[in-house]
Amino acid sequence: MEYTSDVLIIGSGAAGLTMALNLADYAKVHVLSKGPLKEGSTYYAQGGIAAVFDKNDSVEEHVNDTLIAGDGLCDEDAVKFTAENSKQCIDWLINLGVPFDQETATNGEAKYHLTREGGHSRRRILHAADATGKAVQKTLVRAVLSHPNITLLERFNAVDLITETNNEQKKVVGAYVWNRNKERVEVVKAKFVAMATGGASKVYQYTSNPDVSSGDGIAMAWRAGCRVGNMEFNQFHPTCLFHPEARNFLLTEALRGEGALLKRPDGSRFMPDFDSREELAPRDVVARAIDYEMKRLGADCVYLDISHRDDEFIELHFPTILKRCLELGIDIRKQAIPVVPAAHYTCGGVVTNLQGETDLANLYAIGEVAYTGLHGANRMASNSLLECVVFAHAASEHIKQHLNDVELCNSIQPWDDSQVSDSDEEVIINHNWHELRLFMWDYVGIVRTNKRLQRAMRRIHLLQQEIFEYYSNFKVGNNLLELRNLLQVAELIVGCAMRRHESRGLHYNLDYPDKLDKIKPTILDPNTFYQEDDSER
Repeated sequence: MEYTSDVLIIGSGAAGLTMALNLADYAKVHVLSKGPLKEGSTYYAQGGIAAVFDKNDSVEEHVNDTLIAGDGLCDEDAVKFTAENSKQCIDWLINLGVPFDQETATNGEAKYHLTREGGHSRRRILHAADATGKAVQKTLVRAVLSHPNITLLERFNAVDLITETNNEQKKVVGAYVWNRNKERVEVVKAKFVAMATGGASKVYQYTSNPDVSSGDGIAMAWRAGCRVGNMEFNQFHPTCLFHPEARNFLLTEALRGEGALLKRPDGSRFMPDFDSREELAPRDVVARAIDYEMKRLGADCVYLDISHRDDEFIELHFPTILKRCLELGIDIRKQAIPVVPAAHYTCGGVVTNLQGETDLANLYAIGEVAYTGLHGANRMASNSLLECVVFAHAASEHIKQHLNDVELCNSIQPWDDSQVSDSDEEVIINHNWHELRLFMWDYVGIVRTNKRLQRAMRRIHLLQQEIFEYYSNFKVGNNLLELRNLLQVAELIVGCAMRRHESRGLHYNLDYPDKLDKIKPTILDPNTFYQEDDSER
């Protein structure tokens, strides 16, 4: 089976669907969704989207807050570009029908209710109660389903990008995709391909992300020849619900923005001991503080307490969290909530410019899969959905300008699985899967050491050998494809971490506790990465 498209978008979250809607009046668009349309990080995002909507706020302040949170490693041009385009892109979402919360101003007029989160000096977070991502995703899906030029391929895994080289220029011409419904690999031929596959937090044992966040786009782009950057900066959200029946339920930072306090098991506060910004310090600071207190006390968790706020306030602003916690026997109106940090966001990714272009012609990367330079060493709260929408718009405009300059590839070799068989050893994948996620959590988590990183890399290389042999001999499936990609991403995370001889932002190494004076992003190139001497890392 072969599909033909002007633009193939791999990923169906805020970035992918925003791009699809911006291109569909001009091009034939296919959107690949690994699972159901709602199964992505966008759908589960609670907090909101940062943008300057208050007359007392400014783009300059948004830029400055982002630069401070990024701990010296943000690309200032990318930060300015994002902040300057934030309002018009959010206005686009509003016009599309996203129901952001409103309130009545002092003059009696309706205005958007803005909340504040860690790292922000102003209230600038637009939100739909505590389920902003769900509201955004549902609105985008509704618009996409009604557009005749958009074809949705649900339950399709991207396997690998297809490239060709003409006149020494390597370009992307399509992708091999695994049709999970028919259990076969098919071909999508396209003028342009956009990666909107999200991050890679599933590489860790504990994560707030849905199951689809397995780093597919980063791994595929790397295998095709793209550089990646800053993969050592993995954001651990400080407050994930600690409960055996809700292992990946996130507790939005907006709780702390509205006065929730972090407490030890004995009820005493600890954030004032770590940072003058207390509970509103950036996420890396808060996550390390929680990790330190848990290890110092031998505690399974700490507690987040908003019970001092009025019941009506909690019910109005945090209905999703209230409902879920009540289902688990926790009444947040009266009780503190048990919380632990969990892997949440991949700040690095595929290197792009401000139009979303990668190193390969006709290949774009937008959203969490990309490294634009916006987040630096630590992403500021609620800049993630903003990045998705801003860069989806920018990449769409760039593709529109070049739609008539690119021709479809004449012929693509079909997938050959004539020499492989069905697997009778699925247990190998499951075992390797659990081993990878556990040692990444233990060795490459919130606090790292050189020895832990070396141990992790040795295990990664051994598992890669096993999975390469497995991949070469058996037919592909969802677990095999994801494990192959996660191992690749794990190698890139550890490779970047080994090259950063300092502690900065989300990367904290006990062997290099101080910051360097001269810093730069960590950029890995697939053309040189495997020739470098490990001893020099």
